[in-house]
Amino acid sequence: MKLASLKTGGRDGALVVVNRDLSLCQRVHGIADTLQQALDDWDECEPGLRQVYDSLNDRSSTHALPFDQKACHSPLPRAYQWADGSAYINHVELVRKARGAELPPELYLDPLMYQGGSDGFIGPYGQIVASDAWGIDFEGEVGVVTGDVPMGATPAECAACIRLIMLVNDVSLRGLIPAELAKGFGFFQSKPASAFSPVAVTPDELGEAWRDNKVHLPLRVRLNDKPFGAPNAGVDMTFDFAQLIAHAAKTRDLEAGTIIGSGTISNKQGGLWGSNIENGGVGYCCLAELRMYETIEQGQPTTPFMTYGDRVRIEMLDESGATIFGSIENEVAQERKGSKSV
Repeated sequence: MKLASLKTGGRDGALVVVNRDLSLCQRVHGIADTLQQALDDWDECEPGLRQVYDSLNDRSSTHALPFDQKACHSPLPRAYQWADGSAYINHVELVRKARGAELPPELYLDPLMYQGGSDGFIGPYGQIVASDAWGIDFEGEVGVVTGDVPMGATPAECAACIRLIMLVNDVSLRGLIPAELAKGFGFFQSKPASAFSPVAVTPDELGEAWRDNKVHLPLRVRLNDKPFGAPNAGVDMTFDFAQLIAHAAKTRDLEAGTIIGSGTISNKQGGLWGSNIENGGVGYCCLAELRMYETIEQGQPTTPFMTYGDRVRIEMLDESGATIFGSIENEVAQERKGSKSV
């Protein structure tokens, strides 16, 4: 099943069920007005939503409307909680080396995670509004949306709480990170609003690609219309989503609608320049990794961070080449007072 939130529904969007090929959608007033409402009462709402989904796919729905990705908020325009892990150790190692930080000894035993701002997200086609002096970077990820998760839940119990899967652009301001972390109190200014794919899907929608609580498909990233990366999200993921959720729930309950991110998808690759798409590698899901490889090879990075007018596109395709979640397409715009990007 595929779900989205239209901007016409106000601040929390209007919930729609979307058909498999993302061509049609239907409002579901009688079931739930918003995705958060559906998540709050998932056991009651899910059967009705599936009936609508089936009718859209077999073209029997009499209330179907054309679906436009650009008319969407992120599936949850705002959420009770957004916590982003760092499940791909290759990414952690490279980025920490880039800023001269030591690797924690528990790196392979205990997930890294930060709590991001969730009072509002960039829309899937919204702008990244920031100063290009701050080192603007994109981070292509997969995220899950949970139902209610009790404090202390085991990974097996957490796996049963995964309701939806979506894509993420976790925007990072690399130039602000070192000084902010040096204060010893975590990310804040260096992690502005993130963006999510127009469509969120239930795990069963991915078929065999969803196994071991991971998505076993490449995440495709394009920068200014050129291929930048396509690492497989199911490869080199040290902590799966059930483990990440359990980590977040160790000391607190997680309310329905909590979003947990995988962290930047990163595959270990033989050689250095061979990692580039141009040289036959799978590439990267953020600029920081490429810049680190350049530093290793040349002594300094040569690829700049994003500047005004730069565009990033993040998407995942099924085995037939069809888009699953729709695409995130964010363009960098100059910082201005009072700006708000949706």
